[in-house]
Amino acid sequence: MKRALLISILSSLALRVQPALPADSDQGKKLHDANCTQCHSTSVYTRPDRKVKSLAALSSQVTSCTHMAQATLTEDEQKTIVHYLNRQFYMFK
Repeated sequence: MKRALLISILSSLALRVQPALPADSDQGKKLHDANCTQCHSTSVYTRPDRKVKSLAALSSQVTSCTHMAQATLTEDEQKTIVHYLNRQFYMFK
């Protein structure tokens, strides 16, 4: 009985937890400037024919760029960059 109650409580809490992007845009900008601008300028984010059309696509693109640039960024650092780019350029919800 206690185990079933504990499982029920934990399941309820897990449903409420939403993955969040780190809120530190300043750190995201620093990471972006140190890693992303070696390959391109910020104009790729504002061009009329930009390929990124959603937050999921932005996250995927940052992951792809990280691999292509052979940058050693943690998952949290990548999320911080995504958060910065979204707040600064994309404004996806």
